[in-house]
Amino acid sequence: MSERTTDPATETFVAHRNLLFTVAYEMLGSAADAEDVLQETWLRWIKVDLGQVQDRRAYLVRITTRQALNRLRTMTRRKEAYVGPWLPEPLLTAPDVAEDVELSESLSMALMCVLETLSPTERAVFVLREVFDVDYDEIAAAVEKSSDAVRQIAHRARRHVDARRPRRTASVGEARAAVASFRRALETGDLQGLLDVLAPDVVLVSDGGGVKQAALRPIVSADKVARFIAGGIAKYTVTLTGEATEVNGSPALVLRVNGEIDGVLAVRVEDGRISGLYYVRNPQKLTRVASETPLTLRSAPTAE
Repeated sequence: MSERTTDPATETFVAHRNLLFTVAYEMLGSAADAEDVLQETWLRWIKVDLGQVQDRRAYLVRITTRQALNRLRTMTRRKEAYVGPWLPEPLLTAPDVAEDVELSESLSMALMCVLETLSPTERAVFVLREVFDVDYDEIAAAVEKSSDAVRQIAHRARRHVDARRPRRTASVGEARAAVASFRRALETGDLQGLLDVLAPDVVLVSDGGGVKQAALRPIVSADKVARFIAGGIAKYTVTLTGEATEVNGSPALVLRVNGEIDGVLAVRVEDGRISGLYYVRNPQKLTRVASETPLTLRSAPTAE
């Protein structure tokens, strides 16, 4: 037997790993917790009799969902003690993720923040149904509820999300143009330039986690957001630069102060202007911006 030969359980898990990570991350908003969920999934998967499994992908998604639900309930208590707003952990993604409209929209900071307002079960059902197109019976098995109950939960969660998600998804080109304009205004301290690129009702949410200074509440309106940003820059004698990048499948900026990473700024763009700013400064959430995280809605082919 070749040294490269792997057992069927390992081969199947590896083929589906990126999909399972994406499921866990979209449910949790935390890469570290998603990795823990995958480890727990693996430990359960290797004990399964594959001869009794008809659909390995579905079985793995079911295990991952259950472990993510357990973790999500624990995280809910953790977030209650969090200092200031809690934002999802930003992930550096490959350019092709931005070209996949379904994937990039589901990963966007704007939608991820909306998902935070759902209950754990509602979030699991919404993610599995709306993002990964899992059938109701399989979702029912994953969340341990009846199919009828899952349909009701899915309808309720979809209605909740639709009422709060962005009205229109900007094209990648529109988003990049808005981010470029914001970057120029930011680096030059151009208050009018900031006002020009911000939507009148823009919302700024910053996450310092009690480790880095951040606004304890969202800041609303172009004037207040622009003055908050300009005032923060003027307060300190520092050099602020922005590096264009792709975070969670959308154009974003890695902001540096005197050459050191200060945080990651994700944006929501509507009608050519920035309507949402999501600034993550908590150092514990900046570990995934140095290298790309593979994310996908589909599995790699296997010899199942």
